[in-house]
Amino acid sequence: MSETCEAFLNGENAPYLAELYDGFLADPTSVDSRWAAFFAELAEVGGPRVDELARDPRPSAPETGAAPRRWLDDPEVRRATLDSIRALMIIRVYRVRGHLLAHVDPLGLEGEKYHPELDPKTWGFTEADMDRPIFINQVLGLETATLRDILRILKQTYCGSIGVEFMHIQHPEEKAWIQQRIEGIGTQTAFTAKGKLTILERLTQAEGFERFLHLKF
Repeated sequence: MSETCEAFLNGENAPYLAELYDGFLADPTSVDSRWAAFFAELAEVGGPRVDELARDPRPSAPETGAAPRRWLDDPEVRRATLDSIRALMIIRVYRVRGHLLAHVDPLGLEGEKYHPELDPKTWGFTEADMDRPIFINQVLGLETATLRDILRILKQTYCGSIGVEFMHIQHPEEKAWIQQRIEGIGTQTAFTAKGKLTILERLTQAEGFERFLHLKF
């Protein structure tokens, strides 16, 4: 994402940003190429339309048929809109770069790893935002989730002892198939100690056989 787009991720620009994003969803050619690239990433994650983000927060309010802009003028809706966009961008970044923080160094020789794009502070979140519900439109299998829960799921999925890297795949159906099987609540497999040993034995056998083939053929 360009620095220009990132600079717009603040509450004051929420109405303009949300309407710009909604226009992109209707016609990708209607926005500048830099915004198109940014919104394409957001849509790929499963970003909601503005009318979903900017629903009238008052359950008893009458149906007026007013445009979403009316509710984007509300400070709470502005914050909710930016929360959703930022949270969806964090989800995408973990899909792309989460493997960089995977625990694949059992001896701890690499030391503590840190990647700024995977830090919620980079996206404008603070500790005070960790437990506020955020609308994420069924991404990760949840309609709403706190930032704390979102990060917990993402770290379990992409930063465990197995690194997952699949966003380079060009076919959307293949990427969606992988996402559905690794993301969300209840998708992580808890292997027993015996199961882990069995997997290690199979991997060792496969590695030994591959080396044998290289030597003989």
